[in-house]
Amino acid sequence: MKLIYIFITYLVLMSTVACAGEVDVIEVKVRRIAGDTYNFDVTVRHTDEGWKHYANKWDVTAPDGTVLGTRILAHPHVDEQPFTRSLTGVKIPEDIDEVTLRAHDLVHGYGGKTATVAIPR
Repeated sequence: MKLIYIFITYLVLMSTVACAGEVDVIEVKVRRIAGDTYNFDVTVRHTDEGWKHYANKWDVTAPDGTVLGTRILAHPHVDEQPFTRSLTGVKIPEDIDEVTLRAHDLVHGYGGKTATVAIPR
């Protein structure tokens, strides 16, 4: 009987961690500011559960995986889903025609849906 109790407790705990899932990038707006400098408005969705499991950043990455910019998300957004945050002043080299946005959470790391967008020239 004790073994069954331990197993059920384990399943409940694991399902709690799995509930929030990975963070998804669901919308991206990119604007050229001047020259090779761009601003990004990125909407992400994640079932933030509090300080131990929340979406904590998103990145702008080049096709080769180089991180061109990172927006740190300093706190959970438990009651604000999905949410949009901006990153300004991202330098995109002239030879890059598109970038990928990926998001990160404290439990799963990178994962979930990404978005690839063309760079307006």
